[in-house]
Amino acid sequence: MVQNIERDENKMRVPQPLLLWFCHRSLAVFVSVLFLSEPVLALEPTGVKMAQHPATTEQDGDRAAAKRAFAEGMQLFKQGTAESLQQALEKFAEALPIWRAVGDRSQEATTLNNIGSVYKYLGEQQKALDYLNQALPILRAVGDRSGEATTLHNIGSVYKYLGEQQKALDYYNQALPISRAVGDHSGEAITLHNIGGVYNDLGENQKALDYYNQALPILHAVGDRLQEATTLNNIGLVYSNLGEQQKALDYYNQALPILRAVGDRSGEATTLDNIGGVYKYLGEQQKALDYLNQWLPISRAVGDRSGEATTLNNIGRVYNDLGEQQKALDYYNQSLPISRAVGNRSGEATTLFDIAFLARDRGNLKEALTQIEAALKIIESLRTKVAAQ
Repeated sequence: MVQNIERDENKMRVPQPLLLWFCHRSLAVFVSVLFLSEPVLALEPTGVKMAQHPATTEQDGDRAAAKRAFAEGMQLFKQGTAESLQQALEKFAEALPIWRAVGDRSQEATTLNNIGSVYKYLGEQQKALDYLNQALPILRAVGDRSGEATTLHNIGSVYKYLGEQQKALDYYNQALPISRAVGDHSGEAITLHNIGGVYNDLGENQKALDYYNQALPILHAVGDRLQEATTLNNIGLVYSNLGEQQKALDYYNQALPILRAVGDRSGEATTLDNIGGVYKYLGEQQKALDYLNQWLPISRAVGDRSGEATTLNNIGRVYNDLGEQQKALDYYNQSLPISRAVGNRSGEATTLFDIAFLARDRGNLKEALTQIEAALKIIESLRTKVAAQ
């Protein structure tokens, strides 16, 4: 699931796991989150001397314990399940006070970044921001430009998930020139990709395609098959939004075998959902259900609660199109509390709209009005956040 990138200058490796992001039309879009993998070696920026600590056997033992806890945390993270992510969190939390005690600020910042990123995966967005915002000034203070770009990117990804698209763009646009300046082509490509994702969410399809198409050849050149598949998936999504369903299928069908080959079950699940969405649009409801029902158990197995909510909502839509309204409502009512629990406001609004349309079709106009008003309140809140920034 995780692609490591070796940085020769400071021996940092940066794996880049995928995170799922869902647009208002309930077709899933990936968001890639950069993740600092190995504790970085202490660097001394020009003109700044880091505090010197006498080497002791006890301190060496502490460092070894911190490195061991950190490495175990990374292995647990790579498993990608809800349980393993919680265990990874515990291991990173075990390493953090040790790095502080031995005065290793660079390792401290790396661990703070990773704790924030795990919270992002677990849907606890405010906790994610708290830890990432602790990491950022430390990375700047120790002169770790690559780590700074990574954490800026991760903060942008949290804001994107929260629907604060302008803030997301601001952080991505801070990360992008730094990645270019330090020669991190993979980081550059992922940030280009995620800027494209923001424009996709804003409905600016051509801008989204422009950024995705800048990212794609770089990812291919650096051999990052996972992120290449992500970008192929998202280009497919844009074509689907533009009504070019056959082009969308072409891109999804390029992405799917790559995701399976690299063993990314979450990405595989998302692309299966997107293919199901195309078949739904084309009126081939049984094919749509076939693909959606392949996704649902994978989302649950990997602990992707947002993906689970999106799939449940999409299955509900298919049953509604088949005229099985009670089944549709059952699936909507499974989806809604999950979207609320993980803070996916856009997904919550989508499901409220779908419940409202179903209530209207059943002649329950009072219920329809209640749900429409709730959905519009969420959408207006998200728009206000963008306009105010």
